Amino acid sequence: MTKPPRLVTAVVANDKGEIFDLAGYAAVGADGPLKQPLDVSQTLNLPPGSELMYLPDRTPLLYDLQQKRLVLLPEDPYTPGNAIFPVAAFNSPGYMITHTAAYEERPQAGFLPLFSYGAVGWHRGKFRSAAVQVDAEPRQDLRRMPLDKIEAGVRRMRRELSDNRLRAHLEKCALTYGCPAGKNFFLSRYEAPLPTSSTCNARCLGCISLQMDGAMPSSQDRIAFTPTAEEIAAVALTHIMRVDRAVVSFGQGCEGDPLMQTDVICDAIGLIRSKTDRGTINMNTNGSMPERIGRLLTAGLDSLRFSINSVRKSCYEAYFRPRGYAFEDVLDGIDVALRHGAHVAINYLNCPGFSDTPEECEALLNFLNAHPIHMIQWRNLNFDPVRYLNIMNAVTVHSAPLGVQAVLNCVRMAHPKLQFGYFNPPKEAFY
Repeated sequence: MTKPPRLVTAVVANDKGEIFDLAGYAAVGADGPLKQPLDVSQTLNLPPGSELMYLPDRTPLLYDLQQKRLVLLPEDPYTPGNAIFPVAAFNSPGYMITHTAAYEERPQAGFLPLFSYGAVGWHRGKFRSAAVQVDAEPRQDLRRMPLDKIEAGVRRMRRELSDNRLRAHLEKCALTYGCPAGKNFFLSRYEAPLPTSSTCNARCLGCISLQMDGAMPSSQDRIAFTPTAEEIAAVALTHIMRVDRAVVSFGQGCEGDPLMQTDVICDAIGLIRSKTDRGTINMNTNGSMPERIGRLLTAGLDSLRFSINSVRKSCYEAYFRPRGYAFEDVLDGIDVALRHGAHVAINYLNCPGFSDTPEECEALLNFLNAHPIHMIQWRNLNFDPVRYLNIMNAVTVHSAPLGVQAVLNCVRMAHPKLQFGYFNPPKEAFY
């Protein structure tokens, strides 16, 4: 006998941004064109460190428990005349959303800021998020990043690296923008960032450090200088020499693409490796320049993570908007890294309703067969989900989504040795 669904109660917000649950209505999750009330089994307790956001200029789509149908609800039914708005969850690192918040844009709606917008509801005294955990490591758990310890680390690094401009830049990342990677550097743990490049050869729709057209603000300022090899090596060595299983990474949210600064990075890697073979030197990149990737690997780079929103050329190029390279160059870059024996991951930017369509799933399986990478980092796309789906559907036709969990299961079954995760692993955990 089938158990009746245990639906999650809807949450909405008023025009002051106050969030509350709405009795008589269930939360609805959107998977592209598919909208459905959320069952407890499809959700988990909102992960610690997640944030809730209300979405202005949008009308929430809810499930009316009495009428047993989906309804658009512009006003609070219990206080008529009071406008209500949808609420979304920005989940903590390590969690991938399976449904986005369900709503309809009002005529004056503009682009949402650069976050992901997961569906959220309320059940038994707790918020519930439509998400799955893909990495249990607490690397960016904000509960483990007390401000007093970060500030103590900042003071210590000021003494140790007093004239280092990169160290000063990371202070702003950690203290002003709240960057978890920057915080981890000053806490002397896990992975430290090495932003290097002020330029990029892509114009990603969701670039968080540079937005040119004014439709939405960037989330943070891009680094305005190129550190010297000595500055980079000093920051990297400070981290590597005091942290077990340390990772240092080029290619951060506060920069362009590190391949644009291959010469200085090669020199920096040489300086690091002249002092120690400890630590993992990683690069997060669009992977657009295969020849430069080869040079970096020869210099001593250990691993690469290639950012991809889609493994189909037309969809990739519609989002990344490359300048001077094509999707084929990214595939060549991946193959160069594999031939060099590096650990290769893709930063696979997930948006329900696109990433879980049959067309994208089939393309991903074909990609994995042709390019045997070691890891998929399942990450949420930080972009207005309705606008993103419109852009992708304008590029090519998509069938009804399979569901995010179904895609995860399908990939796992076809490639059981493929690593799933969210963070760049240390070399001790490769393969």
